[in-house]
Amino acid sequence: MWKSDSLHPGLSQARIPKGVRVYAIGDVHGRADLLEQIFAGIDADLISRPADVTIEIFLGDYIDRGPASGEVLDLLIARHHSHPTFCLKGNHEAYMLEFLRDPTVLDEWSRCGGLETLLSYGLKPSLRLDPDERARLANAFKRALPEKHRHFLSSLRTTFTCGDFYFVHAGVRPGVPLKHQTEDDLLWIREDFLLHEEQFEKVIVHGHTPVINSDIRPNRINIDTGAFATGRLTCLVLEGQTLAIIQT
Repeated sequence: MWKSDSLHPGLSQARIPKGVRVYAIGDVHGRADLLEQIFAGIDADLISRPADVTIEIFLGDYIDRGPASGEVLDLLIARHHSHPTFCLKGNHEAYMLEFLRDPTVLDEWSRCGGLETLLSYGLKPSLRLDPDERARLANAFKRALPEKHRHFLSSLRTTFTCGDFYFVHAGVRPGVPLKHQTEDDLLWIREDFLLHEEQFEKVIVHGHTPVINSDIRPNRINIDTGAFATGRLTCLVLEGQTLAIIQT
């Protein structure tokens, strides 16, 4: 775990309200081990630097790809009971919710790590994803999914705003006011957002598109560092006009 303070010149005018510290955590993707390390890093930071008000914001994609999706949801639910947290929806949570309604989604979801999530709930999917197998898995998943997980998933919000920063899973559609963004863009957008170099209404803090290291730009900050594959889960710390990184 390491932490380094830095202030990007292009962010010099952006600020978090006085007395507030924000911890924003990127895509976890089933890595409960890394999430526990990030929690330890945040707690150590709070002991060494107490703050009046803290907010922990999770940017979505808690599940899929990694080995412990169910455990990640347990950790987030427990964290919410002891710390002020806001959990956003990612496109992978959208897949899970849709699978509960429509088993045919499994074909697409499985290509994005959905089978690893089913395994984490004790299910045994086969490589044969015909209609009977999809229906069997959907019914088994409905029985295996704890009610607290179902409630957690259904209560996820798509955005969070604090000061001059706007937190979202994937990004926003350039040219569209933040209050008029569609959920599809908030969860899925890539190139149109990533290639946009002009300022948005606020600095966008997002994940969704993996990068080797946190990508800090004047108009956006990407903190998806591919945790499931790299072992690097990133937490962005914002306070006043300062920026810091906690990373596994």
